[in-house]
Amino acid sequence: MASSDDIATTSPTRVEAHTVESLIRERLSSALGGARGSFETALPTVAFVLAWAWRHDVKIAVGASAVAVLLLLTVRLAARQTPRYVLSAVVATAIAAFFALRSGRAEAAFLPGILTSAAWGVGSLLSVVTRWPIVGFMVAAGDPQMAQDPTAWRRDHALVSVCQRLTMVLVLLFAVRVVVMFPLYLAGQVTWLGVAKIALGWPAYLGALAIMGMILIRGKTPLTTPKAPA
Repeated sequence: MASSDDIATTSPTRVEAHTVESLIRERLSSALGGARGSFETALPTVAFVLAWAWRHDVKIAVGASAVAVLLLLTVRLAARQTPRYVLSAVVATAIAAFFALRSGRAEAAFLPGILTSAAWGVGSLLSVVTRWPIVGFMVAAGDPQMAQDPTAWRRDHALVSVCQRLTMVLVLLFAVRVVVMFPLYLAGQVTWLGVAKIALGWPAYLGALAIMGMILIRGKTPLTTPKAPA
């Protein structure tokens, strides 16, 4: 649920009613996709693995994942709902299909995801080191009023500190994905790659959110009113 509070410009009365942790919970709730969005991104992988296990044919496996994406897109459009997460699955499936068809190896379909996790992990870690934690931008994405100044959150030092800790949880998640999946890719274990991708998708994401939740629930960091930039 998007909050009408803006850490940089809203009235002090509304801001003082929040802790940093409660504000982040509100903002992340609108920035994250939820169970259905994760299901929509996972289904093409399930279709790919099942088709591969059945026929051991890269083209058939790619075709099965494409059909899954088209079905999901049709359901969303028929219900007049946003196809946002399906469209992300379309892009991911197209890239995976390109790698698999070009190489002729089914495990190559998982390489883009592994490389993406590695890139996000490194980027997230760098964002912590430079004190521009990526979770801060996720918080800003949950507030339409921050569109004009998406870096306003950085002027609240307490908010930055909490976002630093939350971003490290994401760093750990991305690291686990790479450490588990890359050896499976090198070994050509297509079925186990599929299992790992699904397990390290929504379930692992839930685990990361649970850790974030404990940090947010236990924390009572007061919001400070950030000063306007010089």
